[in-house]
Amino acid sequence: MRAIVAPQKQQPAELTEVDPPGLDADDADGEVLIDVSHSSLNFKDGATMLGRPGFVRSHPLVVGIDAVGTVRESRSERFTVGDAVVLNGGGAGEHRPGGFAEVTTAHEDSLVRLPEPLSPEQAAAIGTAGFTAALAVLAIEDSGPRPGDGEVLVTGAAGGVGSVAIALLARRGHTVVASTGRGESEGEYLRRLGAATILDRSELEEENARPLQSERWAAVVDGVGSHTLANALAQTRYGGLAVAYGLAQGPDLPTTVLPFILRAVTLTGANSVDAPAPLRERAWAMLGSELDLDLLAAMTQSVGLQGALDLAGEIVEGRVRGRTVVDVHA
Repeated sequence: MRAIVAPQKQQPAELTEVDPPGLDADDADGEVLIDVSHSSLNFKDGATMLGRPGFVRSHPLVVGIDAVGTVRESRSERFTVGDAVVLNGGGAGEHRPGGFAEVTTAHEDSLVRLPEPLSPEQAAAIGTAGFTAALAVLAIEDSGPRPGDGEVLVTGAAGGVGSVAIALLARRGHTVVASTGRGESEGEYLRRLGAATILDRSELEEENARPLQSERWAAVVDGVGSHTLANALAQTRYGGLAVAYGLAQGPDLPTTVLPFILRAVTLTGANSVDAPAPLRERAWAMLGSELDLDLLAAMTQSVGLQGALDLAGEIVEGRVRGRTVVDVHA
């Protein structure tokens, strides 16, 4: 079968022919073999295809942290042959075969059934980015900030997670402020998704800023990290919540404990790789019922396997808008 493979540590991935995986006699209960129809392109996939360190833990390995397809063989009590399933994370493309191939494997704990009314292409368009956005929105709603409590800041707004987060938050009635460095080119797009205000990312990038600033945000969804997240925390209102999911600016967090002590701010994370099955099902149920599919189509492009390779540098540099579906048969 054709697949995009990371051949060795810190070497660029390549589109090549490999033997399809199977289920062996010694495979553990819960393992599932999947005929893949679609995957999606994420930042982690792009970094892996460029040979960046820190993502793949065994080589050679098929890339792709997402997969949508049909169960071919199952050792699971939850999934049977013919079930349409969605895979996000769970080690795919990191230490077990990923979704940039026509066949892959997964453990049942990382799978959900394809939710109605989504097609395989739409589920792939949502992918890990949309799943992560849903986890962030659920964290906000579970923690207490409600529509009308104040503005919700979304950083890295034109990316995949940011785009879906804006759509979901606006659908639930939140007033969303979209932070981006591409306001002139993407402002109309972000407003269509539901952003009420566009904020230039430079306004959150000040280094060595005061650890407590004027209160503004009821909640924050952050994919940038570093000084941007530090400034967002400094501006979060009493009792507010910040959900971190990425580190586009850096993994450091140059702040103090003051926002947490004096304003009772909470900082949590959205982990799409290790999310337990009940949380996965809850997030995908929300995506299936609440995400506007016309908006999803507006933020989505489709490519084949070679096209995914070609876009690796673009997504790592933050130049890809919204979501990219990968048709593994194209």
